[in-house]
Amino acid sequence: MKKVYRSQKDRRRAKLRAKIEGTNSRPRLVVFRSTRYIYGQIIDDKKRETLVSASERDLEAKDKELTKTAQAEMVGRKLAMKAEKRDIKKVVFDRAGYKYHGRVKALAEGARKGGLEF
Repeated sequence: MKKVYRSQKDRRRAKLRAKIEGTNSRPRLVVFRSTRYIYGQIIDDKKRETLVSASERDLEAKDKELTKTAQAEMVGRKLAMKAEKRDIKKVVFDRAGYKYHGRVKALAEGARKGGLEF
């Protein structure tokens, strides 16, 4: 039988998801980072639904001229603004196996500046 190997990122993701769960009172803020864009979603795992989402694709044209890190921070702030409209103040941060630096860190700091607590 062929042995299946998991990537380091998949192993980190599995370990994180075993410990983190989004509830109605404290949903999960998950980050997805592609080479082109960064996405953030606030998810309620109990109901299995996405409450709020934001991405670089939602940004205005003037914001797209910024660096990727600055754009990620803008996405975090936009996500926090949308969450505030839905009365979401506290979340659990799920970095989805990505290391906490660069664009992932910028998104998290932008969400904190926007008013989210985690």
